[in-house]
Amino acid sequence: MAGLAAANHLIKNGVDDFKILEARKRIGGRIVAIPLKNHVVELGANWIHGVLGNPIFEIAMANGLVNIINTPKPHKVIAATEDGKQVPFAILHEIYEAYVCFLRRCEEYFLCQYLPPPDVHSVGEHINLEVAIYLERLPSSEEKKLRRLIFECLLKRETCISGCHSMDEIDLLELGSYAELQGGNIMLPSGYSSILEPMTKKIAPDKILTGYSVIKINWNNGNQHRNSDDGEESDDSDETVIEDITKSSSSYKSINPCEGISSNEPHKQKKKHSNCVEITCENGEIFYANHVICTMPLGILKEEASKLFEPALPNYKMESIDRLLFGTVDKIYLEYERPFLNPDITEIMLLWDSPPNKDDLENTWFRKIYSFSKVTETLLLGWISGKEAEYMETLSNEQVSITCTKILRQFLHDPFVPEPQKCVCTSWRKQKYTRGSYTAIAVGASQSDIEALAQPLYKSVHDKKPVLLFAGEHTHSNFYSTVHGAYLSGRTAAQHILASDQPQEVVLDCPDTTDLSSWIQGIHLEG
Repeated sequence: MAGLAAANHLIKNGVDDFKILEARKRIGGRIVAIPLKNHVVELGANWIHGVLGNPIFEIAMANGLVNIINTPKPHKVIAATEDGKQVPFAILHEIYEAYVCFLRRCEEYFLCQYLPPPDVHSVGEHINLEVAIYLERLPSSEEKKLRRLIFECLLKRETCISGCHSMDEIDLLELGSYAELQGGNIMLPSGYSSILEPMTKKIAPDKILTGYSVIKINWNNGNQHRNSDDGEESDDSDETVIEDITKSSSSYKSINPCEGISSNEPHKQKKKHSNCVEITCENGEIFYANHVICTMPLGILKEEASKLFEPALPNYKMESIDRLLFGTVDKIYLEYERPFLNPDITEIMLLWDSPPNKDDLENTWFRKIYSFSKVTETLLLGWISGKEAEYMETLSNEQVSITCTKILRQFLHDPFVPEPQKCVCTSWRKQKYTRGSYTAIAVGASQSDIEALAQPLYKSVHDKKPVLLFAGEHTHSNFYSTVHGAYLSGRTAAQHILASDQPQEVVLDCPDTTDLSSWIQGIHLEG
């Protein structure tokens, strides 16, 4: 998304000299859908997070992708224990309200800048401290146990939201740095992947090169960027490459969310491009550009940055890459021939008696699944995170299907729960062009690390435009982990390239809409 956003912003401002290098054979990165027998399921991004000021929502509205007259169905959640007993709704509601209160208090440390209790550094530690105090007032051990199981289930859910293995990994002082947009989570009737069509319709097909995995970005190739003392730029064309690969790829000058972009012909004489960035792809193709926007995920930067960039990235960037967290969150889709759940039930929370054992994941990995929710009457969705998700990725879909069927029969206390006709599991950690799901701020990291990662790099202190820029959800300090964060970061990177020495009119990348929030959002963005 970051690359596509950059490309669209360049096009809106009259620049079309770019290429998008995409490592995969498709565009979209972590936005992807596949067909099942009777459904199309989203393997990556699922919801538009918030309405007010969200550019993705504005694009969806402008292109008729949102059903504004659709009345959402009531969301009825049940919670069941391992012996198949359903928890009274009053208790579930009580604990959920308390949990939300505890979470909001964690967010206040960032917003109000006061200090937590001594030796409490993570969100998990703080919430567990609050839970212990909350449960102390209860006289019955059974009452305490049941409520504790609900708290533990909600913490597992939070790991899938945050993108981590345990909430003990998430820095307490930074939780509030994430900005939640008003309006709730919006699902597109045609699926999240439908947002890719309006994002690509104005980009010429020959601008996007798929199957171009970048293995080297030489961003200080040759002499200084300036050719003369009077500050005039070289007479090379102002070319741009945009990259959104997930293994080792890169993007130049400013453009789409694919693997990489270059605005020059491949294999031009190196002598002519001695002052340009040189991008080498795995297939042997070489591109040259004056600017590169690198949109590869944080997971790839963690594994490849030390050998991908030449010269090496500054130490402050490498340290920030190391401190930030890029966890694994996976989905489990179960498709059935016929409905079997009560039509009124939309989600089943699983209250496991004991947590997964990190030393025995083979026999306990499934205890990290916190619920199964209905997508339709014949399609269920389960979520799993962390080390347990990584272990699940080593199993076959058939093995996962058998395990999930056992779980549903146990918690529903119904031996006749059918086996699914199809089971599909994501594998974001295994994917060589992502190596995880999305970004979180780990204990010891901060919002400043995201800002450092987003900082563009210049060849010379005399240059007025950067040569190497970074975009993606991991580079937006308030909207990390989201598609709209990736979109806004791509637009900002493109604007850095568009900026000139003299003030000029710039077309903001607000979708065709009269919504005031979109206009305001554009004004607030850098450039």
